[in-house]
This record gives sequence, C-alpha cells and structure tokens, in this order.
Amino acid sequence: PEYKMYVYTADTLTFSMNVIVGTAANSTVIFSGNVKNIVFSPYWKVPVKIVKNEIIPGIRKNPNYLATHNMERIGGSDSLPSIRQKPGPSNSLGRVKFLFPNNYDIYFHDTPNRNLFSASSRSFSHGCIRVGEPKHLAQYLLRNDTVWTDYRMDTAMNNSKETWVTLKKPVPVVIAYFTAWADKNGVLNFRKDIYGHDAKLADKLFVKQ
Repeated sequence: PEYKMYVYTADTLTFSMNVIVGTAANSTVIFSGNVKNIVFSPYWKVPVKIVKNEIIPGIRKNPNYLATHNMERIGGSDSLPSIRQKPGPSNSLGRVKFLFPNNYDIYFHDTPNRNLFSASSRSFSHGCIRVGEPKHLAQYLLRNDTVWTDYRMDTAMNNSKETWVTLKKPVPVVIAYFTAWADKNGVLNFRKDIYGHDAKLADKLFVKQ
C-alpha cells in the first residue's frame, strides 16, 4: 500500500498525509464507514489481546507497570483485568482520535511516536490507522463549526479529560488497499503487498490446471 490518507472536498483533493497501518500480523481491514465523532485527549481502552500479551507480563515483571505507563485498572478480574490509559502526552492514541463505527474496532488516531512517520514502510500498528497530521484533520472536519477555534482545539488536545465532539454531518471514509495503480499522469505505480492479498486473489482468479 501507499501508507497515505487523501482528503477530498467533493471531487477535489484538499490535502494528504502519511499514515501508519497494521502489521502483517495485525492487518488493517478494508472497509468503508462514516466519521461521526472526534475525541480530544482520549482514554485508550487497552484491547484484551494486548492486555494478555503485553500488560500482564509487564505487571509481573514490574508491580508499578501501570503507573509507569499512565494506566489504570477499571474492572475485570485478577487474571484478566480491564485496563485503560489516561489522557496525556504518552497516551498511545496521542491527543485525538476519530471514530467511524465499525465491527473491527478500527479508527484514526494521533500517536506519541512521531518518528515512525519518516519510515518508507509504515506498518507498525495493531490495526488502527495513525495519522501524520491529526490536528490538521480535526481542523478540516470542524472547519464549519465556529465554536472550535484554534485555541479551544489546542486546549482540548492538551487536557486531562476527554472531550467528545459529534460532527454535524458524518464524513465518508474508505479504507482501500492497492498494490498497483495508474496516477493522474498515467504513470503506473507499484507497492509491496504487505498483507499477501494479491496472492490470495490470484489463487481465486487463476485456477491451476
């Protein structure tokens, strides 16, 4: 894939930005939806898989693991606690997330690991999509809402409490995966098939005799 987000106003490309997608083991799903909410200074509800594979082993090694990572237990059992990370500069979702309801628990979000956006191959996440310019995206989505001044947005993004915003009009989003395409100049582009989708498609299209 190209590891890019393209933002269109009607049929006109308004801007684009680098993104980070899921690893081969945690591939980002291909689907479409509608962005309905923006959450500034979000909590991160840690997925069960990460709790099992990373958090619990971390707690066993270091009893102060949760406090060190700005996390807290919010329920569950001793064998499988429910964990969330509090808002702040070290939060894994960064300063803002963008929600488009789906069955895969995938959304756009900021990240404290900004250095990863300079990599040429950007498949580092657990499946969600990290955006390179989160504030720019938030400004665009709220451009017609005069309440959301630059100052108010900065304040909301640097708070210890979540701020939920419901968009007045949902914005369509399409998560696509292409390994070959022709650009506007007719130049053919190729990208690596990090998820092995091409091979699976070829098996279905070309039956071996």
